[in-house]
Parts: sequence; structure tokens; C-alpha cells
Amino acid sequence: MKKLIPILVFLTMIVSACGAQQPPQVVLPTIEALSYPTMQAAQPVSNQTIGGFEVSLQRAWRDGKTVYADTCFSLPDASNWTIWSAHFDYGGQSITDFSASLLSTQNASSGQPGKRCDRISFYVPPDADLASASLVIDSIGARPTPDEYCSLYMPKIQQVLNQRGLGIALDCTANANGVMTMQIISKPASMSDADAQKIVYSDEFYTVKGPWKFPLDLGQ
Repeated sequence: MKKLIPILVFLTMIVSACGAQQPPQVVLPTIEALSYPTMQAAQPVSNQTIGGFEVSLQRAWRDGKTVYADTCFSLPDASNWTIWSAHFDYGGQSITDFSASLLSTQNASSGQPGKRCDRISFYVPPDADLASASLVIDSIGARPTPDEYCSLYMPKIQQVLNQRGLGIALDCTANANGVMTMQIISKPASMSDADAQKIVYSDEFYTVKGPWKFPLDLGQ
């Protein structure tokens, strides 16, 4: 028994020493957060009028990977007009995909047309050189509701069809719900229904085309 005690004490000292050792600490490399440029275009408000319709660029800025632009445009009528087509150009590249959100609207008054302001945004690569860029509003549009085709658009569409000598005649009739809808009542026999529909319901009748172009310097 006396021989066993020193052995137990020795083993206890070894176990205690091993338990006192701390596991080696792993030092992970530090990754710096990416810094994306933020810059506002310096030019003042810019207005352009094409075909009697004014579009203005209120301000534009770059925030990281997104370019924003606040734009306002005069409304041709009381329909729900929005920016129909736009693109952002820089360094030989052209971005056509954009998102838009309503900022404000102003009704027509005292002989002045109504106005709508939208914020549009484009995604750009974070390292894009935007020192010589441009925002182009190609067109604004308002897709008609079925009753608007009769109340607002049919006379204009019919006039264009007559001027082109297409032989298509339109009329408005009430559907099962009592809503007036535009119908093709006659067309040339050689013209298919699909071709006639494509002509009559072309977006040319409810868009206003520019382009309205605004040069921008949003830094390198």
C-alpha cells in the first residue's frame, strides 16, 4: 500500500498538468468589409421637352451597386402613366432592366398638365466607372383599361387605321358586365384575327416616345 501511494500522487500530478494546458488558439485572417462608392451627381435639375412632353431629372446618385434617379414628367391625360422604357449607359455598356417607384403625383390645373414623379434604379457593378454616363428615358406609357379603350383611345386608333388604309373598323359594345369594350367589327378577309388584334392593340397608341437623355457624372 505504501508503494502505491507515490504512484497515485505521480499520476495525479501528470493529469493536473495536462488539464492545465490550454488548447492552441486559432487566429483567423481579418477580412476587410468591401467599400462601395457613394456619390451624387453635381448637375442641377435638367428639363427636356420632346413632342410637347417634358421630362425632368431632379437628382441622381450612386449608392454602392445601385444608381438612383428621381424623374418627373408631364402627363398626357388622366391615365396611369409610368416610365415605360429606360436605360442607363456607361463605358460602352447599356443597362435596360430597372425598377420604379412612385414619389408623387400632381393633378392638372389651370390649363397646366398633371405631373408624376418616379424614382428609378439600375443595378451596376461596384467597380463600374460612371464618370461619363447617361440616363435615357425612352418612353412613358399607360396601358389602358377596357373602358379606357372606348373613352380615350378608340377615336385615335381608328384615325390612324384609316390614315394607313388598313381597312379595319372599330366599335364599342357592352360586355356581359355592362362595361363598354372595343371590338374589331370588320377587317380585310386576307388579314388574320391575330394580325388585326396585334395592330389595334399595339402599344404605339398608349406610349409617348422620347428619348429624353440626361448626361451624368457619378465618379469612377
